[in-house]
Amino acid sequence: MSTPEEKSGSEEQDGQESLLTVLVALAANGLLAVAKSVAAVLTGSAAMVAEAAHSWADTGNEVFLLVAERTGRRPRDEEHPRGYGRSTYIWSLVAAFGLFSAGAVVSVWHGVTELLDEESGPESYLVNYVVLAVALVLEGSSFLQASRQVGGAAKRWGMRPLRYVSRTSNPTLRAVFFEDSAALVGILLAGGGIALHQLTGDPVWDALGSIAVGVLLAGVAIFLMRRNMEYLLGEGLSPQLRARVLARLLEHPEIDRITYLHVEYVGPQRVFVVAAVDLVGDDTENHLALRFRRVEADVEQDPMIEDAILTLAPPDEPALTP
Repeated sequence: MSTPEEKSGSEEQDGQESLLTVLVALAANGLLAVAKSVAAVLTGSAAMVAEAAHSWADTGNEVFLLVAERTGRRPRDEEHPRGYGRSTYIWSLVAAFGLFSAGAVVSVWHGVTELLDEESGPESYLVNYVVLAVALVLEGSSFLQASRQVGGAAKRWGMRPLRYVSRTSNPTLRAVFFEDSAALVGILLAGGGIALHQLTGDPVWDALGSIAVGVLLAGVAIFLMRRNMEYLLGEGLSPQLRARVLARLLEHPEIDRITYLHVEYVGPQRVFVVAAVDLVGDDTENHLALRFRRVEADVEQDPMIEDAILTLAPPDEPALTP
């Protein structure tokens, strides 16, 4: 495991990058939500209505993610000895549900409505194409920012980028990355539906484009909700990261061996540790209790460890190894 100084620098860097990633996504989606709404009103395109709903949902989500970033960074106190990190997952869960309800449901509903409508739909397509082209540039910029953060963090943890972003304890980064990915695919789906409508003269393609965008958003939203729920329920660490925590504990000069270790996330890059340890030496019970408290305080100096509880290891249990 990295030293506390290295981990502190990495954590601070991750936090600053996450905030920048969310702000870039918020600015891009806010501008696009207005532009797509205007285009939807002017052209009556079902696919553009779905894209407008998508961008408004994403804009609202970024606000929730900013709240998540702020509340999750509050220091722990007596009422919350393991900090406020889990609030990040709560607000991210709210954002994911917003994506599902305001983006997916509206898009599918509007697409189905248009399928049953006898009107021909948009007669002018230029506005839609211009707005979608601008959207591709802005969403692409936001996606590149998220991708840079994912790539850098994945490299530091020795993981593939896609695996890292799907497993990371940072819900805001995961949300922006997958929402931006869905936004780029959604632009292509909407553009394809509009283009096929123009080529064939059949508005069904435009409506199908709206439904396709809605189905895409539903899939992303369900995935994000499921991951946040898993962390709220107590997501365990990967074997590699658990081994790092074990090695970090064994590095302490007062710890001789460890026979039991439980580690779970209590926030982004924050874990709660329970360990049964055997301390060096042979102290009386009173002195041993004080030594346990001092070692716990030392262990909690690692920025990744939010709270640590150490208990006495039974002498007949085998020692754990990293």
